[in-house]
Amino acid sequence: MNIQDYNDLTPEIIVGEADHKQLNILAMAGLTHTPDQSDDLLYELERARVLNDAEVPSDIVRMGSSVHYRTDNGQEHMMTLVYPVDADIATGRISIMTPVGTALIGLRVGQSISWRSRDNRKHMLTVLAVRQPVAAE
Repeated sequence: MNIQDYNDLTPEIIVGEADHKQLNILAMAGLTHTPDQSDDLLYELERARVLNDAEVPSDIVRMGSSVHYRTDNGQEHMMTLVYPVDADIATGRISIMTPVGTALIGLRVGQSISWRSRDNRKHMLTVLAVRQPVAAE
């Protein structure tokens, strides 16, 4: 159930060097207890264009970004992409180690991606807006 097996839409994604390094470590560490999600994240990181952190455009979803996106059923969500330890869906903090979190990383405003939920249903989301944390600006 890897993201690459089901992704009809695979837009170019951009990831900064620091996020790329940290997310690779996280995904490798997760291979034993969350293998499917770790594989999906590793796939996304492998296909990403990696840029110097200062060169990553401000409209790219990175760790700590607040993202406004629309799903294929028309619902709009505002989430902040975080590491698993900081995740709290009730406060809008979504883990990178979720199917949606992995789908969001590296996308820019206007891009869409298809992904599979944990119950294996196919979905699509479109990024409407990205706001970077103050420290990243």
